[in-house]
Amino acid sequence: MSTLYIVATPIGNLEDISERARHVLDSVDYIACEDTRTSSVLLNHLAIDAQTFAFHQHNEHQKLEHLMNILDARQNVAIISDAGMPGISDPGFLAVRAAHQAGHSVSVIPGPDAATTALVASGLPCDKYVYEGFLPQKKGRQKRLKQLVDEERSIVIYESPYRLQKLLEELRKYMGDQRMAAVCRELTKKFEEVVRGPLKTVFDTFQLRDEIKGEIVVVIAPKSYSE
Repeated sequence: MSTLYIVATPIGNLEDISERARHVLDSVDYIACEDTRTSSVLLNHLAIDAQTFAFHQHNEHQKLEHLMNILDARQNVAIISDAGMPGISDPGFLAVRAAHQAGHSVSVIPGPDAATTALVASGLPCDKYVYEGFLPQKKGRQKRLKQLVDEERSIVIYESPYRLQKLLEELRKYMGDQRMAAVCRELTKKFEEVVRGPLKTVFDTFQLRDEIKGEIVVVIAPKSYSE
């Protein structure tokens, strides 16, 4: 019987890799990477010379058979994304499901995660939350935003820096200027930043900038929350 390992990787700071993750990546027969070029930076940092293959959102269905053939041949595979936990806005779900269905073992190696890191860093309620990942860019986007207006849990959204201002404008439109929110940028990296306050204040802060860079997580407070 083979094992499929789902391995969380650092979201920005390579020192956040766990010893268990290091050991697993050094011991498996193959590593499935969201982007082999990005993963090579981590693997080189760990001095791991492994057989890798691409496993991302555009080839996940096609590569699933290849991955299952490896497991069926009694070899172990680890899946890693560019950052964070595979399966959370990244490939992983289909492979885990297929491995379970085929009777292989599945082992998750926990570690860094942008969603929960941002949630705690936001200073907003984190006892209950809803994870939205990336909202639809076109069809269904406005409908989903309207559905989130009355949410009584904190809301976690991933967004591109190039679309952040558009998202903040939409949030103001549907949730009002005073809804508390936090934009968490470049978490665990050198220029880590948390901009927190009413939506209008957060919007105005980024409106003054010529350029917005980095990985972005937006956290929105529950509807009834106030300070």
